[in-house]
Amino acid sequence: MPQGRPEQTPPLLALVALGGNLPSPEGPPEATLRRAITQIAEEIGVISRESRLFRTPCFPAGAGPDYVNAAVGITTRMPAREILAALHKIEIRHGRERKQRWGMRTLDLDLIALGGAVLPDPATQAAWRALPPDLQQMRAPDDLVLPHPRLQDRAFVLVPLMDVAPDWVHPLLGLSVAEMTARLPAADLAEVVPLAGEGAPAGN
Repeated sequence: MPQGRPEQTPPLLALVALGGNLPSPEGPPEATLRRAITQIAEEIGVISRESRLFRTPCFPAGAGPDYVNAAVGITTRMPAREILAALHKIEIRHGRERKQRWGMRTLDLDLIALGGAVLPDPATQAAWRALPPDLQQMRAPDDLVLPHPRLQDRAFVLVPLMDVAPDWVHPLLGLSVAEMTARLPAADLAEVVPLAGEGAPAGN
């Protein structure tokens, strides 16, 4: 490498989950998610793989309209916290208001993973991953936790990720997206249904 030229950070695969169940200025959730994917590509990195759009029941059950969910893989050199900040800005543009944890929203963008990064450290990630279900709705981490601590539990995240990165391996659990998906209850998987007209996943 020539002297005086800083070494570039190698590109990593960022996995982002998208969801929404309320209309935004873009229109219904389907339009919001498609516009958000375009903005992610403009501001964070190259979209290497894009999932189909899926319809999933609102969580908790009965709390509102069904969700539309998707996932993308992004090749990027941005650090994790910069990616998260960019995702939050895109959410705000689409009318996202953070009033209630797990409440209805126009757009939800979650950074699920960045390569094999574990943030802020393995012990903290494991503690949030082991948080009992009755505490999950009441507590939120003060800092970014990667991989997302609920990743392995959520069909509405894993099923779209199967279109994007089935072979990505959780750095602490040692399980791929495909393996984590296979461990979920069949009833949970059956609730995540491709929208009508959604064909094979798109990618480069």
